[in-house]
Amino acid sequence: MADELAIYQERVRKTYLDGQWWFSVVDVVGVLTGSANPRFYWGKLKERLASIEGASETLTKCQQLKMKAADGKMRTTDAADTQTLLRIIQSIPSPKAEPFKRWLAQVGVERLQEEAEPSLAEERLIKLYRKKGYSESWIKQRMQSIVHRNAVTAEWLARGATEDGQVAALTDTLSVESLGVTTREHKDLKGLKPKDNLRDSETVMELAITGLAEATAVTLHQKHDTQGFNALQVDCHEAGKVAGEARLLVEKVTGEPVVSPINYKQLRQERQKELQPPLIEIDENDE
Repeated sequence: MADELAIYQERVRKTYLDGQWWFSVVDVVGVLTGSANPRFYWGKLKERLASIEGASETLTKCQQLKMKAADGKMRTTDAADTQTLLRIIQSIPSPKAEPFKRWLAQVGVERLQEEAEPSLAEERLIKLYRKKGYSESWIKQRMQSIVHRNAVTAEWLARGATEDGQVAALTDTLSVESLGVTTREHKDLKGLKPKDNLRDSETVMELAITGLAEATAVTLHQKHDTQGFNALQVDCHEAGKVAGEARLLVEKVTGEPVVSPINYKQLRQERQKELQPPLIEIDENDE
């Protein structure tokens, strides 16, 4: 069983999004069927599922997410959460399905453990960022930014903001006032696609300014006992201005803009340079 779990862990790509794990369906098909062309197999399986009454709904629950391909590049692939994946597995005639289900169960147990002990989730995320090649200073700031983001969105939802675009609107208000750009403009500057994670491509200073805006917004919401979207917007304008003034001061001192086109790949390249051994200057007289 341990060997089987190791195989699944190594061969099945997964990513954590919106509070749950998402798995590469093509990878799962490859493991369970041993097919030389799992992508083609999955294509045929999708056709069959689409023709079965009720099963077509399963396909709508799959998402197109970016995961690292065999060539090392991030490529879009069909991904499914645990529940959807189990339904797909039911349509794959394979004796390997049962141990795979046990592996999924283990992943679920780990997630439950993280919910009971949040520090485990934090440790996992730190390890993930290290594996991706981010610097320790960036990781520290990124973890702090997650705290600020979770806090401000929790305040918004508890104080009357709805999921249908209002959280995004409040986020944009903070971004415009603090960084001078909308979220979409910020992504465009970094060459990111709409579904790409902006904060994973932000510099330490961008994360810091954004975190200041969000922390200030939380403080204002609690001080004013703000209720309703319009009132939340007023607080966000004020909070964003506070962080915006800090950004302008940083830019004045450094002589460089805080908002940067640097993206995820460049952040990794910077980390790789940090890990390179320093050059040793040799004195000719020592030869």
